[in-house]
This record gives sequence, structure tokens and C-alpha cells, in this order.
Amino acid sequence: MTDHMTTPSDSVAKKNVAILVLAQAILGSQMPMIFIIGGLAGQSLASNPCFATLPISLIVAGSMVAATPISSIMQKWGRRAGFFTGAMFGALGGVIGAYGLYLGSFPAFLLGSLLTGVYMSAHGFYRFAATDTASESFRPKAISYVMAGGLLSALLGPQLVKATSQVFVIPFLGTYLTVIAINVFGSGLFLFLNIPKPKAPSEDLPAGRSRMELLKTPAIAVAVICSMVSYALMNLVMTSTPLAVVGCGFTEGNAADVVSLHVLAMYVPSFFTGHLIARFGVHKIVAAGLIILAAAGAVALQGVELENFFIALILLGVGWNFGFIGATTMLTASHTPEERGRMQGLNDLLVFGGVTMASLASGGLMNCSGGNPVEGWSAVNMAMAPFLVLAGGALLWLAMRPKEA
Repeated sequence: MTDHMTTPSDSVAKKNVAILVLAQAILGSQMPMIFIIGGLAGQSLASNPCFATLPISLIVAGSMVAATPISSIMQKWGRRAGFFTGAMFGALGGVIGAYGLYLGSFPAFLLGSLLTGVYMSAHGFYRFAATDTASESFRPKAISYVMAGGLLSALLGPQLVKATSQVFVIPFLGTYLTVIAINVFGSGLFLFLNIPKPKAPSEDLPAGRSRMELLKTPAIAVAVICSMVSYALMNLVMTSTPLAVVGCGFTEGNAADVVSLHVLAMYVPSFFTGHLIARFGVHKIVAAGLIILAAAGAVALQGVELENFFIALILLGVGWNFGFIGATTMLTASHTPEERGRMQGLNDLLVFGGVTMASLASGGLMNCSGGNPVEGWSAVNMAMAPFLVLAGGALLWLAMRPKEA
């Protein structure tokens, strides 16, 4: 939004980054919390176990739908307004989710999940906000520091689940009450942000290519496919993981530990993925990501011991990181500045549409495609294969195309 801005001193940017790191760590902790227990709570409330992961699907769908409105709020009234809006909906989603658990109402719980998606959408803008007041040289570091906040949330969220999930007679009610508190008190951090409102865009900018013309560009089409496959498959497997871990005889605490290491594996490589892309090329890193995702599925199919879950989910996180960040790099190099908003919005719509479908399919595969959790878990991981072939084939096709002048 204001990425054209530079400052002679990054003192303001560093203060903003520190606030955003704390926001990522504190408010961001609600996302692993809800993803850990969403399917388990859904399984206890849904009349049909095939719909167990529908709450998580609605969180992603809510994020997809809210992305454009949240961006518009930030464009008109600034980042602070957008982040407050996200936290307000996060708290409201927690209230309705807790009420749904109290009543044993699956529809109410689903509504709370949908509203939580608005927070998830706002959360995605933290890393962009970190660059708004940063000089060009400080921007990469600013993004990295905010990503480090994601590591803290990956550690904090699962521990909060362990501490709160069984506090009340109604399972998970304490976790949702904690989510409310996180949003109410954590949103106070945004009072200290110092990010100017963006300037109104110029009306005489070049129009650029249409959405259809952009999608017909080979590099863009392949980047979108690889983004969709990397993110959707990660969500497909991660959504079913707590159900599989508990279904195979382990505890909710074990499930939290597995998801915690998975989220760490998603973010830790971010500190060096860019260097690997610069050294080996973006196509090779995306290909490596797809191969690692395939390895995650292979490990999961070897057995349902706790170490299989840990290794598979760590590989899943690293594979997502390489595949998704690499594909995003491909995308940003394939459009002009005036096409940025149009293309990135379209990309997010397609990617999170795919993620929504994956999370919907996850519950059906896990609970309704076999006679027991082991068979369901196998079905989830086997479902990765055709999509990995699709993305790998598209990447190979792009690599074999003659270089354009």
C-alpha cells in the first residue's frame, strides 16, 4: 500500500516491527489454538463425522471472503483500523464459538469459525505492514522479524491449548474463552503503531493486463498452480492431523505437540529460503518443496506411531515453505507494479479457495473413507499424489518452454 515510502532513519519502522512481532506472537497464537481443536470440537458437535473439519474450512473461507474488505479498510483508514477490525471479529468469533460449545450447537460453532476467518485475513497483513515505514534496505529484515513472531505463536498457541482445553466440564470451552481474552487485550498493541494512512492512488496509472490475460501468462499460471497445491495439501493434511493423532490412541497434548513442530517447520526455513532461491533458482526450490511434500505423505503412510506423525508434519511444513514462498516469488516477478493488486488479489482468491476445498475434503477423507482412523489417515495422505503430479508437471512444462525474448 505504501511500499513506495522510504525513510532516512528506520527508528519508526523498528518500533512498528517490534509491535507487529508482539502482535504476531500474542494475537497470532489463536490460529494454532483453533486449528488444533477446531476439528476435535467439530467432531464432538457434528451429527455426521464427515463434517468434523467444517469449522476449519469456514475459517479459511471467512479469510478468503474478508481479504478484499480488510484491504479496503486499511487503504481508506489505515493499518490500525484494519487490525482492530480483525481483532474485533476474532473476539466475536470466540464468543460465538464458546456459546456454540456451551449449547452443543454445531451451527453456532460454525458461525463463530466463519467470523474468526476475518481475524485470519487481517493477520496476513502483518508482514506487509512491517514494510510500510521501512527503508528499502530494512524491509527484508522487517519481514523476517515479523515471521519470527510466528515462531513464538507456534510455541505459545499449543501450550495454551494444553492449559485450557479441559479446564471446564465442556471440552475446549476454556480455550475459546482464552481466544476472546487474547483478542481483547492483544488489540491494545495496535494503539502504539505509527503507520501513516496510504495516499490515494493516482488515476492515470497504466491499466495493465486483464485478469484473464494474466492467468494466460505461463509463468503466472504455473505460479498460481504451485501456490494452490502447496497450500491446499498442507492444509489437507494438517487439518486431519489432530483427529488422526487422537484417533490412533494418543492424547490431545500429543496432537498439540505435533502441530506445534509443524508450524515451526513452516516458518523457520523462511530465514534462509530467500537465500536458497537466489543461489539455486526459484524453479528448483519450488520443485524441492513439492518433493518434500511427497516425502511427508510417504512417511505418514509408513505407520501411525507418534514419530511418524512428527516427521511427516515437519516435512509437510518445510515442503509448504519452499513450495509456497517459491511460487510467490515466481508470481511477483511476473507482473508489473500496476497489475500487483489485481494479480495478488486473484492469486489469494484462488489459493484460499483451494485451501477451503482441501479442508472440507480433509474431514470426509479422514472420517468417512475408511473403517477406522488409520485407514482415514492413509486416504488423506494418498489424496496428495494427483495434485503433486499436476504441480510437478506444470513446473516441468514451464522449465522446458523456450526462453521468451
